[in-house]
Amino acid sequence: MSENELSNIVIGQAIEVHRSLGPGLLESAYRECLYYDLVQSGLYVEKEKPMPIVYKDVKLDHGYRIDLLVENKFGA
Repeated sequence: MSENELSNIVIGQAIEVHRSLGPGLLESAYRECLYYDLVQSGLYVEKEKPMPIVYKDVKLDHGYRIDLLVENKFGA
């Protein structure tokens, strides 16, 4: 699956979640629902994946986490 196809799925699911839940909830509520929908779509999704900072070619564990990593794709 291309990155464009994948991004269309993710954006479409995110819009659906927002339409269903409406505005004003905490980010964590939207994230959990989006995670559920993406997994139900058959995609491989990881939540709260730790990501290091790369500084001067050194990986530093700083505690950053990606909300959702879909199909192991990380955009820069």
